[in-house]
Amino acid sequence: MPEPSLRRVLVANRGEIALRILRACFDEEIEAVLAVSDVDRDSPAAQLADRVVVIGPGVASQSYLAVDRVVQAALSTGCDAVHPGYGFLSERPELAEACADNGLIFVGPPGEVMRRAGDKITARDVAEKTGIPIGGRSRLLSSRAEAEDALAEALDGDASLPMMLKASAGGGGRGMSIIRAESEIGPRFDNAHREAEQAFGDGRLYLERYVAHARHVEVQVIADTHGNVCHLGDRDCSTQRRHQKLIEEGPAPNLPTSLSEAIRSSAVRLAAELGYVGAGTVEFLVDVDREDFVFLEVNARVQVEHPVSEMVTGIDIVREQLRVAAGRPLSFRQEDIVLNGHAVEVRVNAEDPERGFLPTPGTIIGWALPAGAGVRVDTFAHPGAVVSPHYDSLVAKIITHAPTRARAIALMSRVLRGARIEGISTTIPLQCAVLESGDFQKSPVTTRWLEEEFLRKDKL
Repeated sequence: MPEPSLRRVLVANRGEIALRILRACFDEEIEAVLAVSDVDRDSPAAQLADRVVVIGPGVASQSYLAVDRVVQAALSTGCDAVHPGYGFLSERPELAEACADNGLIFVGPPGEVMRRAGDKITARDVAEKTGIPIGGRSRLLSSRAEAEDALAEALDGDASLPMMLKASAGGGGRGMSIIRAESEIGPRFDNAHREAEQAFGDGRLYLERYVAHARHVEVQVIADTHGNVCHLGDRDCSTQRRHQKLIEEGPAPNLPTSLSEAIRSSAVRLAAELGYVGAGTVEFLVDVDREDFVFLEVNARVQVEHPVSEMVTGIDIVREQLRVAAGRPLSFRQEDIVLNGHAVEVRVNAEDPERGFLPTPGTIIGWALPAGAGVRVDTFAHPGAVVSPHYDSLVAKIITHAPTRARAIALMSRVLRGARIEGISTTIPLQCAVLESGDFQKSPVTTRWLEEEFLRKDKL
């Protein structure tokens, strides 16, 4: 076997995704250096890495979010490339550009591509140019007066209430607000503008059509530097609370074939038009009432839920990221992709659903999950592991795979019922109840089902 093109990679992340990248580096015969904060120096990922370099204290802004410290760590350890994982600096074009300026390979799209993909307005302009539905939107809005004028213009046209205010620079539900009456536009703009400014450093918003009954469907894409752009099928991520995904599955169930094909081809066309490189996700809203779809955004990184696509295609997405970063072509063509069975992923978070999803950091005293055919667990957790208050509450991802959706759901339910976790509260009781509910089992749910229907029934 020839020597890998990349000799040494800095993994600039933590938790389960750091372990996931380390495993891919091992499989590709690449030496892996792990950049850690002081509180993660003894983590499972640190114990597995070939080398560890401490880049700062537990506060993320002084470690995992510090571009200069990450780049210096890569240079000082003789790395060829930097893999950012997801979260933290993964979608910051400043890191991609700093890597390029210092002769390092960034495992992801170039900075200029990330800027185009990450700015929602620019990405929507590209989507519209490519013939992808965008659902109508206003210009960028920087003040209450501009928002009031934009709403009036929209209502004078063919738009109707409710409408949605969205932040142009971010996601995850921050900087978003539903406008149900004209009188709401001023105060809701002020609140959303303030939230977007605090979260993303950019308070600009825009108005778009509100989809009342929507499914959140996304397409996994991957592109190399040789002109190849492929999709790995779609995923449904509609089981959400406050726009945070709790359960994902793929392929997206019960989508008409023509709609599924249109969504997948739109994702490939958009990635090609953007000049995308590496693994990414193109997200869409499916309007259940109209049976059509609109473009939502591009996530220019590997997704938390990428194992869903890996389970149904058999393709290791992180290894493909490393291949692409090394300048090699994808190891497959679109015609090689066959979707096999169905996969479900549950994000196990250290949160207490009965106390308003309050985070529950602490030391894990007991940790045991059933394993077997069709079950995959991506986690850093073990007895004695510490869930830090400094970072995201994600503790594990459990993925099940079976020939049918019903069997994948049933298998996941058995795994979660057999889980034994002590020392922290988790979201598992809620996810068990959701998986076993008739509404979830009989058909895909909408993005507001969990909050507006399921949780209000007090089924926990």
